[in-house]
Amino acid sequence: MCLAMPMKIKTISGHSAECEAKGLTQSVRIDFIKDAEPGDYVMVHAGFAIEKMSEKEALENMELLEEIRNAL
Repeated sequence: MCLAMPMKIKTISGHSAECEAKGLTQSVRIDFIKDAEPGDYVMVHAGFAIEKMSEKEALENMELLEEIRNAL
């Protein structure tokens, strides 16, 4: 099973962004995201940002993922 993870864009260089979630940083391709900017939240799957999301959506999603992790 694969999961997408909400992450916050920290910096952008060309078509790549350095993103962060829960202290983890990852280089992510942002080819599919129009007008991506540092500070934006994006849903990341397999190293690609696949959707821009609001901060509220991202935080709710991270909370749900944490609940799942704690239940296991």
